[in-house]
Amino acid sequence: MGKEKLDNYLNQLQSENKNLFVPYIMAGDGGLDNLEERILFLQECGAAAIEVGIPFSDPVADGPTIQNAGKRSLDHATTLTAVLDKLASFKEKRIVPIIVMAYINPIYKYGVESFAESCVQAGIDGLIIPDLPLEEEAMVTDALQHRAIALIRLAALTSSSERIETLAHRSEGFLYAVTVTGTTGVRSSYESKVKTYLQQVKQQSPVPVLAGFGVSTNEQAKELGSYCDGVVVGSKIVDLFHEGKTEQIKQLIQASI
Repeated sequence: MGKEKLDNYLNQLQSENKNLFVPYIMAGDGGLDNLEERILFLQECGAAAIEVGIPFSDPVADGPTIQNAGKRSLDHATTLTAVLDKLASFKEKRIVPIIVMAYINPIYKYGVESFAESCVQAGIDGLIIPDLPLEEEAMVTDALQHRAIALIRLAALTSSSERIETLAHRSEGFLYAVTVTGTTGVRSSYESKVKTYLQQVKQQSPVPVLAGFGVSTNEQAKELGSYCDGVVVGSKIVDLFHEGKTEQIKQLIQASI
């Protein structure tokens, strides 16, 4: 479980020459009752890991699609505690690694030590905290390291070469390479410098590099994945689940890996 499970799972897929595809879902979008079904479906489709978002009232990294999903989730009275309890209830059915994406405020309110321990009980392998900079992450690292939970860092297009190197060597599981200078959301194209940026990050990183923010087609996933190790896809997956188009999700994942 934890960092070791995430590392082993990703390494196994890469040894089979597969691109890594990590779908993002918003926990509680449509109610928490569908979380088990959605995760097991994505596992069956070939996801390398599944990123589970925790709804928050001030999601600074999220574009309109995920903001709306978070609002729908909050309308169902979804809480961090409820999500962790739900994940714990079916952890024996999961093979695929689970990564929680949460903002620091709910974690801090929950209590960092208590949260880390609840992550262990829920079978969570990694954590992404998009609003926690390197300079402040000491508030969580000891609790996570003590329980072998991977802390996945994010690198930005605007990050200096020196900062990317630091992020790459401190990231666990994989390094999340953000490919836009903005929030999440479907995009039809990327800046020309993205290719160079991903190649640079890949060259500097001892862990797999996954490109994310705005990936919405298997063509984009294949193209971006050719410069690194794979992709994280959020808004498109959230939209397709909301519209009930699960077959399109399956096609997107399988065409991208």
